[in-house]
Amino acid sequence: MPNEEYAIVLDYLAKGRSASFRPEPVAQVLGIAFFTLLEVVPKDELLTLEKVYVGRDKRDKILQIKKRLTFNELTSTAVAELEKAIEKVVLEDEPRFVKFFNTAGSITIKRHQLELLPGLGKKHMMDILAERQKKQFENLKEIETRVPLMPDALKTIIKRIIEELRGDDPKHFLFARPPTPPEHEFGFNRRF
Repeated sequence: MPNEEYAIVLDYLAKGRSASFRPEPVAQVLGIAFFTLLEVVPKDELLTLEKVYVGRDKRDKILQIKKRLTFNELTSTAVAELEKAIEKVVLEDEPRFVKFFNTAGSITIKRHQLELLPGLGKKHMMDILAERQKKQFENLKEIETRVPLMPDALKTIIKRIIEELRGDDPKHFLFARPPTPPEHEFGFNRRF
């Protein structure tokens, strides 16, 4: 799977984590493409919700990527900023998320991807499928206007991404990259 190219800063710790052996500044960031949570070592001070390059080429503001984080490893500040960061990503790349509503399919005979979104049940799913057959959705607001009693599409996507980052549904990942299994679970030489 490809790596993250850009990320949004969730928290900047100028003196690093209190439990770290060698104090160095670190930042917790959220990847834009796969919503990967990362801990990075910045070259200089970073601002909350700032977009930074974390790809493989020369990085202006990031010295190195330390590790991938789980939701439970986030600082309280990072958790508080997470919803705003996800909203920023969704709004900047709205066509990507509208495409999900236009192309989502069945998972099993009885379950559809749209039903994984918080607040959407069979009735909403059927209404969305009927509306997109008439005409593809062009933006998130249009989904709300064309589908009766549709919850706020933006907030629904944000809630789902947070659920995926927390690991509430370990089987299905619509937007976020699935967590890597612990090494001890499969052994070091296992291939996937």
